[in-house]
Amino acid sequence: MVTFAISMFILVMQFFWKYIDDLMGKGLSISVIIELLFYVSASLIPLALPLAILLSSIMTFGNLAENNELTALKASGLSLYRIIRPLTSAVIVIALFTFYFANYVIPVANLKWHSLIFDIQNTKIASILSPGVYSNELDGYAIKVDEGTDDYFKGILIHDHNTPNQIKSIRAKEGKIYKSENGKYLFFELKNGSVTEELNPKAPSFAPNGDESPNNSSYPSRRSEFDKATYKIDLSGFDLARSQEEMFKDKHEMLNVFQIDQALDSIKKTGKEVIDNFVLNVTQDHAYFHSIKYQETQKVNNSETGVIPMDTLFSFKKLSVENKIKAIQVAQTKLRNKNRNIEGQQTFMNALERDKDSYLIEFNRKFALTAAIIILFFIGAPLGAIVRKGGFGAPVVIAALLFMIYFVLITIGENLATAGSVSPFLGMWFASMVLAPIAIFFMYKAANDAPIFNFDGIKKLFKRSKR
Repeated sequence: MVTFAISMFILVMQFFWKYIDDLMGKGLSISVIIELLFYVSASLIPLALPLAILLSSIMTFGNLAENNELTALKASGLSLYRIIRPLTSAVIVIALFTFYFANYVIPVANLKWHSLIFDIQNTKIASILSPGVYSNELDGYAIKVDEGTDDYFKGILIHDHNTPNQIKSIRAKEGKIYKSENGKYLFFELKNGSVTEELNPKAPSFAPNGDESPNNSSYPSRRSEFDKATYKIDLSGFDLARSQEEMFKDKHEMLNVFQIDQALDSIKKTGKEVIDNFVLNVTQDHAYFHSIKYQETQKVNNSETGVIPMDTLFSFKKLSVENKIKAIQVAQTKLRNKNRNIEGQQTFMNALERDKDSYLIEFNRKFALTAAIIILFFIGAPLGAIVRKGGFGAPVVIAALLFMIYFVLITIGENLATAGSVSPFLGMWFASMVLAPIAIFFMYKAANDAPIFNFDGIKKLFKRSKR
């Protein structure tokens, strides 16, 4: 449990590091953070378990070897394979549980946290303000900025029409915009500006280009200037909006293996229908295929000549020059249309192929992560027996290095599969294919009480080469 907790902590911290910019300064409630943390933690369990199994196996067999308990067991006639058998059964059970969890629980957790992080990302200040255009996202305010990104803008104009029969306009050359810690208020730290208050029985209106509608009437007003000022806007009507989860439910990460299989069948069916319809349209529109059909019908009625030659059907030479030009122009237009149609069909088929690869990647991921637990156990157990170190010292370092290698291999394989350089199967099983021979090598060395590398032999070889 300790190793699993450590693994989960590392992976959760990695997640927060990735999304730190999206989470900071949003005024998120504790309940939202806890909800996000819960779903993210659930989705990371299949990835944390291999690291936990690797670390615990190194520590367990390292302690046995360090205390000579493993030597005693071997002296009693038990081989390493016999000693490791009960633990292997337990690891297989854990692996099966991992597959069940990855297949039925992870899709739900992914759906929850993806939709939640999407909602959080859309609460950025940048989503409220768009340079050059009046924003009416905040009730009672019309805000425009000339330029800027994130939280710093230039040319700020705020029209406050919350007070009846009064227009309050705040202008500033530049300013910083940020939310309060509790997320209830939006603060404008303005520089070099002015405040104008004008009585007006009619509410102001603004054109789509951001200009105030012309008004020839004059009303009592007052104006004041400032070097620095802070303006506060209540955000109670701009709380975190929760999107509909249906937006994400069909993505490959939100499906189990049975749903993925159905999605793949649907993609295959759609691709076949697209190709069949394209072929049908080509044959219906092209005169050549009509001529072929005509020839086939004439074979029965014309026993002497067999088929009607094509030049009797198309007499281009007999056309006038004007009609020839028109015919060529029509042919060119049809050719361009066909090329565009072909390109469009190719683009659509490429998109279908990418979708297919995404589903296959997710399909293989569930099985590959399950297999990784078993493979990493057969790496950690013999490695612990060889290294003969228990506790949290050397095993943690070794496990971290091995898991880093495993994680890098997974990332490389998935990126290659996503790019279409390798098949989804090869991409997702790449890490297992690399680590499986290493596991066999470590098991062989540990079973024969041999060091991983024969440094003495290397030294002797080096001395001989010197002579």
